[in-house]
Amino acid sequence: MKALIVGAGISGLTSALSLHAAGAEVVVVDAVRALLPLGVGINLQPHAVRELTELGLGDALAATGIPTREMLRMDRHANEIIAHARGVHAGYRWPQYSIHRGELQMLLLDAVVERLGPAAVRTGLVFESFAEDADGVEVCLHARTGGAPVTLRADVLIGADGLSSAVRRRLHPGEGPPLWNGIRMWRGIAEADPYLTGRSMIVAGSHRSGRLVCYPISKPAEDRGRALVNWVAEVRVSPETRVETDTADWTREGRAEDVLPYFADWRLGWLDVPRLIAESPQILEYPMVDRDPLPWWTRGRVTLVGDAAHPMYPVGANGGSLAVIDARVLALELSRCDDPAEALQAYEKARLDDANAVVRACRDMAADRILDVVAERAPDGFTDIADVLTADELTALREGWRRTTDMDVEALNSRPSWNPVGAG
Repeated sequence: MKALIVGAGISGLTSALSLHAAGAEVVVVDAVRALLPLGVGINLQPHAVRELTELGLGDALAATGIPTREMLRMDRHANEIIAHARGVHAGYRWPQYSIHRGELQMLLLDAVVERLGPAAVRTGLVFESFAEDADGVEVCLHARTGGAPVTLRADVLIGADGLSSAVRRRLHPGEGPPLWNGIRMWRGIAEADPYLTGRSMIVAGSHRSGRLVCYPISKPAEDRGRALVNWVAEVRVSPETRVETDTADWTREGRAEDVLPYFADWRLGWLDVPRLIAESPQILEYPMVDRDPLPWWTRGRVTLVGDAAHPMYPVGANGGSLAVIDARVLALELSRCDDPAEALQAYEKARLDDANAVVRACRDMAADRILDVVAERAPDGFTDIADVLTADELTALREGWRRTTDMDVEALNSRPSWNPVGAG
């Protein structure tokens, strides 16, 4: 079987590795001229780490990322509201990794080139259209450097080209731009002293007055006794400070002077937030956007994976993890069935409802509403969270986080492998 994947991000490269393991011949195309380790930090949940480990990448992940120990929700004064153990500390057989997105992409790219050969990834090719016939899919692309159009044939076409997916636009024309919820996000990375356990993820404050997410992402930095801290600053803005456009480009440059006023007095004792922001070599700015869940991803021999299929708010550390799951289930279903169209329908049936449920859960943000309540009831801090929130409110906060992020521990630990049928 021949598979053509549009997009060389996390979902596209994981799909390539998984399909190769299933015995397919795979080509990945991407519009960029060169694949570079861009971006900031992301998280891989245990359900995704299991799949990448079964692809033989466990040691590489361990050498690169940080196995997150706990996630702490705090007010903006660093008073603890609730704590969640993460990864192996929560009973999973696999860790949660906090990792640099670009380093993860390069890790996947190196594995693709090593296993499939350098010709398996072709850059500088822009997807234009596809036409399906009885024997497969003919895909039309053009080179960014000019010249004649490029036509490639495959048995299946996989759109892994992200939030602004050109393949998705062909399947669902007229969808319009991404949907923005009014929250501006600034992201950056800076080196600092290790804080708390050294492997702690922090969610502090609320969107009403400013929310900060931070976590270390580099095992080499930890080995040097330092922490490479990824931070995300989120603010729900008033109409006069809304961004000029809802076009979402995650590589858009941001400015420290735009974000610092919201966090100028945030010194948490163990972390100087203004200094962390000011010392970041690069700041990216991004509107918190998603798209409405689709009723279907697949038509004939064409389907979608990752953010092309189900872009969601980055509030539950789900995007990269669900992209990995999509890729593995896709390869498994294609290895089980001789009819590519039937296999793609089986993949969609296995994944669509679950992924769309996460999109909706991330929109609900019940946990964030409760953090707004904490900020309103105790603006100057507190000693005991039980004096601020009722037991029912604390339970709702815990359950809201689990609903958007966690998978049942025993179900993940005990289920059979998703290695493709016939894979070694």
